[in-house]
Amino acid sequence: MDRFIDAAIGYPTAILTALLLVVLVYWLLALVGWVDFESTGVDLELELQADGDPGEISTLAGYMVALGLSGVPFSIAVSVLVLVAWTLSCLAGEWLMPWVPTLLLQIVIGTGVLLLSVALGILATALLVRPLRGLFVTHQAMGNASLVGQTCTVMSQRVDGRHGHAEVAQRGANLQIRVWTPDDNRLTKGDAAVILAYDEAANRYRIEPEP
Repeated sequence: MDRFIDAAIGYPTAILTALLLVVLVYWLLALVGWVDFESTGVDLELELQADGDPGEISTLAGYMVALGLSGVPFSIAVSVLVLVAWTLSCLAGEWLMPWVPTLLLQIVIGTGVLLLSVALGILATALLVRPLRGLFVTHQAMGNASLVGQTCTVMSQRVDGRHGHAEVAQRGANLQIRVWTPDDNRLTKGDAAVILAYDEAANRYRIEPEP
């Protein structure tokens, strides 16, 4: 037990031990709801955050993607990486470092152990997080304004400035929308029309006959 403690607090594992304590505190805060592990950190899907430097964020995200750590929240990837690297470094500190005779060699070999542990940790983390990527796929809902410019088919008997309904063809179930046009009786059931604008206040679309 003493040998394990000496390895955990000795060089180079002490650096990773400090990081591991930070990770443990972070997850304790996440457990009590003080932080959101899915929204905290760098977005690994290369979406630039408005409150950060786009160049720095895109560079870091590019490195994460290149290392195979994308597709999961940044906090999970870092936590797994630190845990794996700490375990490897701790094992090396327990079984290898006691055999190193001088302080200078301990620093040199310890630095190599640290770098090798992190490198192997990255590879192991890339393999471990791969099955988790499907759990964090987000699907963006179609916004109302995204229908502007598409064609629709009038479903009501008439369309005027107050009333009207139309159908927009989509994959799966078609969308039923409220529509209007400033010209009364120009459109009837079955006519094709183009969506020109979306009125957010009235939750309806302005349409015109398709050219």
